[in-house]
Amino acid sequence: DEEFDELCFEFGLELDEITSEKDIISKEKGEEKAKGASDVVLYKIDVPANRYDLLCLEGLVRGLQVFKERINIPRFEKIIPAEGEGQRLIITEQTAQIRPHAVAAVLRNITFTKERYDSFIDLQEKLHQNICRKRALVAIGTHDLDTITGPFTFTAKAPSEIKFKPLNQSQEYTAPQIMDLYRTDSHLRHYLHLIENKPRYPVIYDSNGVVLSMPPIINGDHTKISLNTRNVFIECTGTDITKAKIVLDIIVTMFSEYCEKPFTVEAVEVVYPNGKTHIYPELAYRTEKVKPEYINKKVGISETPSNLAKLLTRMCLKSHVTGNGNHIEVEIPPTRADIIHACDIVEDAAIAYGYNNIQMVIPKTYTIANQLPLNKLSELLRLDMAAAGFTEALTFALCSQEDIADKLGMDISATNAVRIANPKTAEFQVARTTLLPGLLKTIASNRKMPLPLKLFEISDIVVKDPNTDVGARNYRHLCAIYYNKSPGFEIIHGLLDRIMQVLEVPVNGENGYTIKAAEGTAFFPGRCAEVFAKGQSIGKLGVVHPDVITKFELTMPCSVLEINIEPFV
Repeated sequence: DEEFDELCFEFGLELDEITSEKDIISKEKGEEKAKGASDVVLYKIDVPANRYDLLCLEGLVRGLQVFKERINIPRFEKIIPAEGEGQRLIITEQTAQIRPHAVAAVLRNITFTKERYDSFIDLQEKLHQNICRKRALVAIGTHDLDTITGPFTFTAKAPSEIKFKPLNQSQEYTAPQIMDLYRTDSHLRHYLHLIENKPRYPVIYDSNGVVLSMPPIINGDHTKISLNTRNVFIECTGTDITKAKIVLDIIVTMFSEYCEKPFTVEAVEVVYPNGKTHIYPELAYRTEKVKPEYINKKVGISETPSNLAKLLTRMCLKSHVTGNGNHIEVEIPPTRADIIHACDIVEDAAIAYGYNNIQMVIPKTYTIANQLPLNKLSELLRLDMAAAGFTEALTFALCSQEDIADKLGMDISATNAVRIANPKTAEFQVARTTLLPGLLKTIASNRKMPLPLKLFEISDIVVKDPNTDVGARNYRHLCAIYYNKSPGFEIIHGLLDRIMQVLEVPVNGENGYTIKAAEGTAFFPGRCAEVFAKGQSIGKLGVVHPDVITKFELTMPCSVLEINIEPFV
């Protein structure tokens, strides 16, 4: 186990845990439920999201074997059948509105065992969740070719016209009935929304009108793959042609090793609505050139070009040195869709070299970090607020529109608030423009606590500002609240004086601070003052309006202070 853990780390993976089905069930549901579950050891391995070629045992083992230099990199070959003998997939123009793309391939004379079959299904599931974005971009269908006859047609029909027996069901259903059938299915119900409200559903037929599948929901039962299946027809339909090609390449490269002629794939001709044809899978190899010094510089090592080429070859990127050692020519196989730029090649060289083997060096630039002045001021003020007997609260930066507008007696347009485009809950619709609602909600949740309640918060508020590059601006506000049987305006006023005292701001109109009577929708008439400091208005203090108090489900009077502390930095 330790050796394997080490190997995974060297290969850039993480062995998450060593467990068994029994352990997993007993952890989640208790020992009782785990009785009778299997004790077979399971390795949980974390694979980077871009390495689709490591998502099944076949690819992972092959990658590790090449890495350990036990086997050579396999060469994938596409066999194009003689004229008129190969399979064809014809796309009709009806698909354009819903799922316009399709690619296909055939695995000939394949031998399945129970383990291989399970791995085959499991890989499709992992790809569906990962690159296929829960089947929204691509849906994979695999069929027993000997049960159907080509050419195949990918079209879209009105739901009522589609009728077939879905996978593992005992009778035929129409498409709307299938949708109803799977509405309660824990696995498939998540995909229904992809086509549910469309006027036509995508469907694939063979030349005799047998339904292969209704992507992205379910395959037909007729073409079901079993352990005795010898020839597999694979189709991937989707809205993103690039991803569909990648998915097809991954499936055929992973499982072609079980064909009679290992690593060979039979090509399928896809005919587009405009009459053009294309041969899939592409299984494209391409070469990139990288300078050895570029790799050495980026990784921080000094290896010879031939050593670097060896390292890359161990990562399934067949490489050799060209042109007097000035360049390394790297061949990118069809399994490695994640290699987009030279830096991806550099990363693989670094993994093969071993992150632990790279010498640690102190950076040439020597810098000492410093706290942001605004954060430093906030920290100091928090200490003094706490010393004054107030308790700090931390509330959400997002709130509902009512919290910052209706409940405070304002119109939402006057708040200048930043809205969330697709809020998940009513509680998180806008970014807060004031800290007051958060503190009032905190008091509402703590009504059982003994009075008086004295709370404060020093945090950011957000308002729209067309002059900034992001269209909004943050301000650091200080808000304090006193909640008791009497409003306690004098306590909040005293707190303001104390804050100004620790900030060394004198009481006067010039460069100090003053308060002037004002009106505010959230405040009691005649019990509200505006605070001016450094020649500008920085906020308000006063007694909260009874309407506001009841809207926040409170029963006692309270007074509040909210100021912007940025002018004092």
